[in-house]
Amino acid sequence: MALTFDRKKLVVAEVAEVASKAYSAVGVEYRGLTVSQVTELRVKAREQGVYLRVVKNTLAKRALEGTEYECMSDALRGPLILAFSLDDLGSAARLMKDAAKEMEALEVQFVSLGGELLPASAIDRVASLPTREEALAQLMATMQAPVTKLARTFNEVPGKLVRTVAAVRDQKQAA
Repeated sequence: MALTFDRKKLVVAEVAEVASKAYSAVGVEYRGLTVSQVTELRVKAREQGVYLRVVKNTLAKRALEGTEYECMSDALRGPLILAFSLDDLGSAARLMKDAAKEMEALEVQFVSLGGELLPASAIDRVASLPTREEALAQLMATMQAPVTKLARTFNEVPGKLVRTVAAVRDQKQAA
């Protein structure tokens, strides 16, 4: 069923809004997938905080105008699923990388991150980026390390003092 003009405007507005909030995007060719596979992919996307949409390329180009994903316009060819990461930088890339392993018909076409269009081979690097929680944990560990080291150093001083006093006392008793 063909989309009406009003429906097309809604699709463009929805994709533009999501693109303006997204951290990264992945374009995947889905030719050859069954309906059940696409449904399974959408369920996984919802669970992982990824916005998944099959959009006509002409509508996607309009939606991406004025966003940092405008660089993807020239790469929009063929039947594509656009996946936008809404939770962290690598969630869409992780989802599509894992899905491409399970569903041989999926073929990653491009990745977009920080206003740059990256080749499909960059999906491994983007997928390996830490999640928000992992990044916060790494940051906290980095910030906590100097304080912990200082506390350990301060704790060693009384311990050495006690050992030194004990050693002096033992020497006096032996003499």
